[in-house]
Amino acid sequence: MLEGKVVVVTGAGRGIGRELALEIARQGASVVVNDLGAALDGQGQDQGPAAAVVEEIRRNGGSAVAHFGSVSDWGQAQNIVAAALDNFGRIDGLVNNAGILRDRFFFNMEPEEWRAVIDVHLHGSFYMARAAAQHFKQQQSGAYVHFVSTSGLIGNLAQANYSAAKMGIVALSKSIAMDMERYHVRSNCVSPFASSRMIGSIPTEGAEAGERVKRLQAMEPAKIAPLVAYLLTDSASDVSGQIFAVRANEVFLMSQIRPIRSMHADSGWTVQTIADRAMPAFRGSFYPLDRSQDVFSWDPV
Repeated sequence: MLEGKVVVVTGAGRGIGRELALEIARQGASVVVNDLGAALDGQGQDQGPAAAVVEEIRRNGGSAVAHFGSVSDWGQAQNIVAAALDNFGRIDGLVNNAGILRDRFFFNMEPEEWRAVIDVHLHGSFYMARAAAQHFKQQQSGAYVHFVSTSGLIGNLAQANYSAAKMGIVALSKSIAMDMERYHVRSNCVSPFASSRMIGSIPTEGAEAGERVKRLQAMEPAKIAPLVAYLLTDSASDVSGQIFAVRANEVFLMSQIRPIRSMHADSGWTVQTIADRAMPAFRGSFYPLDRSQDVFSWDPV
């Protein structure tokens, strides 16, 4: 379903990104496999993972090239997109999957830990999307898929940097979808549940945390790939501005923020009338401090 298309996949050397690149290639696309080869915290560099994925795609009869640049650098992001043009003559899709973690409770988080995660996830998604935009506009077609997380959509402990970045990407994707609609370019988000290197950073002390990690480890990264590949196909030409989640064999369409209650006062509000009338009326509709596992409380199917 992607025959003749060219797709860039960032963070494609391991885990979910690797499975995305392999499935997209199986569907007939030529793939730019981008991966810096860094450790989970973003340190270091290793060309081996991306090169191995390219070799596997070629061994299976597909077409792919590797790129080892960092999405968090504006110039390198331009070069990643240029690799698609230089090697395959065009670009039809971009999957923003690259990411790192620097998990720490908010009250202990250092500015560098905040900045590093924002740079890769949020700035990197913008840099890559912006680099592709001029080509999408010129050819009047294109598809973005951005990876987000229920850590941002719902909430999680000790991930203020990651959660903020992922919610920023949600807003970025919606803005792209609106700004690029006139050029027949679409933009969607996918929130994955799957075993990956990032799962290894989750604290496992206590029975509850251990059970959660065990459930996550049972979810295969390959399960994420079909939805992402579909969103890149022409069959998804009317799907844009949406947020999806994939959890084993389950696919979810996630809600977006809309008003749920309203109160009106003819003479305007005071601090006291808000305390007396508005908050008591709203309180029954407040959202609790749920974490992702509180909302997705059943075993994956």
